[in-house]
Amino acid sequence: MRDEKLQAIVLSTLDYGDSDRIASLFTLEHGRIKAFARAARKSRKRFGAALESFARIEGQVRIKDGLSGLQQAEIISVYTGIRADLPRIAHALYACELVEAMTPEGHPLPRLYRLLAAWLDRLETTAADECDRRFFEINLLNILGYRPALEQCGRCGAPFGAGGALLAQGCEPVCRECAAAGRPLATATLKTLLACMGTGRFGLVPFPGETLSQAGGLLDEALAAHAGKRLKSLEFLRQVCI
Repeated sequence: MRDEKLQAIVLSTLDYGDSDRIASLFTLEHGRIKAFARAARKSRKRFGAALESFARIEGQVRIKDGLSGLQQAEIISVYTGIRADLPRIAHALYACELVEAMTPEGHPLPRLYRLLAAWLDRLETTAADECDRRFFEINLLNILGYRPALEQCGRCGAPFGAGGALLAQGCEPVCRECAAAGRPLATATLKTLLACMGTGRFGLVPFPGETLSQAGGLLDEALAAHAGKRLKSLEFLRQVCI
């Protein structure tokens, strides 16, 4: 058991008893942890609005196996720009629930922490954008080691040529020799997704025309296969952004 000052993004919270709260935090130093915040709903001095979903905080945490203890938290940003716009709220909640569902507990993932923080920072000043969502998703899958094969067939290993690939049963692109049917994935789509992993900045990789639709279908299937549950925030996101 040790006390540490951690940078964290609040993924979700759960009220406990009359005044306590359990927070799921994605920290720069330890990855995803759960922390018990005693009297969090009463103590404005120690917590204030720091335990709102997708707030970015600096927390004094007593680290231990299982449930850590959050002693106090100071706000870095509550992202007031996001909270003033429903589509941005929907994207921020989706990002946090996706990270919570996809990451192991207590495993540091500093690249993913910076990716999530970068998307929240962008949402704070920029309208929610489907291209940014897909940029976040492919980089998340890549960081976690789950990204689909984009250069060669997931079954036989043959490089994808000018004809692109097919998204057959499952979430792995395959060549046309290994699948008789499937949704097409153009070479441009595969190259766009590869380009997303070559830069750490949102907004630099365009998803023109059919590329966005094809990339979205591939990423939706890949994420569903690895998340292990239905994401409530995804349903909300789809309702808000229809």
